[in-house]
Amino acid sequence: MPFRYFVKHLLMPPGILILLLILAWWWRRSRPRLAGLCFALGLGGLWLMSLPVVVQWSAGLVEREPPLAREEWSTLGQRADAIVVLGSGREQGDVAWNVDQPTGVGLERQRYAARLAKASGLPVLTSGGLHYGAPPSEAQIMADSLRDDFGVTVRWQEDQSRTTWENAQLTAKVLLPEGIKRVVVVTQAANMPRAVWSFRKAGFEVVSAPVGFLGVANAEPLGGWMPEFKAIWRSGQLMNEVVGQIGYSLFYR
Repeated sequence: MPFRYFVKHLLMPPGILILLLILAWWWRRSRPRLAGLCFALGLGGLWLMSLPVVVQWSAGLVEREPPLAREEWSTLGQRADAIVVLGSGREQGDVAWNVDQPTGVGLERQRYAARLAKASGLPVLTSGGLHYGAPPSEAQIMADSLRDDFGVTVRWQEDQSRTTWENAQLTAKVLLPEGIKRVVVVTQAANMPRAVWSFRKAGFEVVSAPVGFLGVANAEPLGGWMPEFKAIWRSGQLMNEVVGQIGYSLFYR
């Protein structure tokens, strides 16, 4: 596993919050005040991350690109020349399939991209590299699933990228030489601002097609004030996007 992934998971919630709780236990006798602060921050952070209402509020700040109206699907060919679906990792080891599969998030993107492709007639590119260096690529897994599960044949595969920035840069090497400068980008709503920024930097005109909005009411019990494990995962994803947007603005100018 690359070192940067280890650092990322350690310093990003919930890793950093668990680390604070460990430090609180370690310092409980030698530095009781500091231990108390670490405990409050760690436990309080985990509690906030577990609340669906916090996820909904936070997502409303991050998900800045509006959804495509359904009546726009059939006219996308007037605004773009290709649909680009961004990878989201892969699932390994499911003996029911015996081959690597797209993640649940990836399937959500693929389903939406398939609907857009069938409605508009636009060709599709899948973008995503190797997962920790082991084949098949995310692009290949998505292409296979789009063909087998949704009846859509992928025209291009970009199979080297590891980040949203690389999705855009390496997709440009595939599409720009063919004169394709207008693309529909399909990814999660929270990831879309970073994706749009990256693809524009790579030389594309972008039509955003976000999916998987979290900043909406999801009929959670008690108005979203009851802790849920799923909310911790979603909070982590949103935090990752916030950090990513800040990092990209600093390092990819």
